[in-house]
Amino acid sequence: MEETTLDFNFWNLVTYDLGIDLGTSNTLVFIKGKGIMIREPSVVARQRKVTPAGNNIGQIIAIGSEAKKMLGKTPDMIEALRPLRDGVISDFDATEAMIKYYIGKIHHSHGVIPKIPRPKVVIGIPSGVTEVERRSVQEAALVAGAREAYLIEEPMAAAIGAGLPVMDPQGQLIIDVGGGTTEISVISLGGIVIERCLRVAGDEFDEAIINYVRLKHGLIIGTLTAEEIKLAIGSAVPYTTEKQFVARGRNMEKGLPQSLKLTSTEIREALAPVMTQIVNATIDTLEETPPELVADILRNGIVVAGGGALLHGIDKALSEATKMPVWIADDPLTCVVRGCGKVLDDEQLLRKVKVVGGLR
Repeated sequence: MEETTLDFNFWNLVTYDLGIDLGTSNTLVFIKGKGIMIREPSVVARQRKVTPAGNNIGQIIAIGSEAKKMLGKTPDMIEALRPLRDGVISDFDATEAMIKYYIGKIHHSHGVIPKIPRPKVVIGIPSGVTEVERRSVQEAALVAGAREAYLIEEPMAAAIGAGLPVMDPQGQLIIDVGGGTTEISVISLGGIVIERCLRVAGDEFDEAIINYVRLKHGLIIGTLTAEEIKLAIGSAVPYTTEKQFVARGRNMEKGLPQSLKLTSTEIREALAPVMTQIVNATIDTLEETPPELVADILRNGIVVAGGGALLHGIDKALSEATKMPVWIADDPLTCVVRGCGKVLDDEQLLRKVKVVGGLR
């Protein structure tokens, strides 16, 4: 992961505000006036130290890219984990440590911590989370050092980041395929009219590949290998020229290392059930959408954002199923965090699109 070196002039700023896409797979941080400065995997590695109450308070060893390298490779005294599952916090202590780490990383320059007020933070969250889950995200940010923490639903943030006219009286349909959730939302007049939040997304694509390779070929592979396969030859529609990938894992019967050549046709077959769920949810959302908004969507097209938008042919698969134009947002991975960054510059927009309730 390429790190960005912050200009020393940045530390002369009196205040700074942050937009954070706290994703299941990756965490991105936008600094007002500077752009996206941090892109790291949402992974934490720590020592195993469980209290009598059952809480793990082990020392943090690594966060981000370094921690991701440890997934599936740690000894008993160390655990590498993703503290967010399905877009929500599953391990509060690890999430708090991760947010604090990234805020601290922004604070530091040449070993000096400048006297800068604690930042105002806008965080993107899935639309389907509960009030308790919203409060846990907000509390994690406040405990980690934010002076104010506002929440914005990821579909709205993605639409703003993609440059859609969310405040206009016309329907916009955006599909945000992330790591833990797929958000399908119809937006008009600065609000979400119809929404669906599926806990089916990039992680389920990886799991589908793992299960397919194990059942069909008797080869056990890990999550990182499955992700490599998905990025290399995964697709929703056939390639013009089909691709191949050599996967390495452990043979189920013999228990020995084995290499296996997989084709993009096989991986497409493995991903088909997950794609079907996303397509069906999109169709169901359109069926519930008011006719006038459907007419707008037919004219404007469906927008796909998030890391899942990079799956080859996902736009064609959705277009064929819905009979509507579908296009991929520019730099779909960063749509949510760019949307969070835009509302930092517009207090009026923030007041309209922030999630009501939670902590202040």
